[in-house]
Amino acid sequence: MSVSISRQHWQALLGELESAQRQRHVVTYRAMIERLALPSPAMQTLAAALEHLAALDARAERPLRSALVISQGASRLPRTGFFECVSRLGRFSGASDGVAAASWHAAEVARVFEFTYSEDL
Repeated sequence: MSVSISRQHWQALLGELESAQRQRHVVTYRAMIERLALPSPAMQTLAAALEHLAALDARAERPLRSALVISQGASRLPRTGFFECVSRLGRFSGASDGVAAASWHAAEVARVFEFTYSEDL
């Protein structure tokens, strides 16, 4: 199934990620879906948008803003699909859970917090 995100939701997503970056916070998938008021299938739409953004950031050799969106579970890591995506992009290799994933994710979040993104999207 193919999903797409409206221009309005895309701009709102970028705004929420910018706010999270500025405040040096991560945000859960659930909170992001609620803030954006995404229509069904909300999780698939958000995941597709975050993967698209990761590809854009990777192509521009920027830290991956999509790393700021995490699961609300105990791991406090993004979902498995995020790690599959960043593996395809050549940014991470390894299991999507465990120490390597947690360490890579923490470093990527720190990179996002320190980076200055331009308004070129």
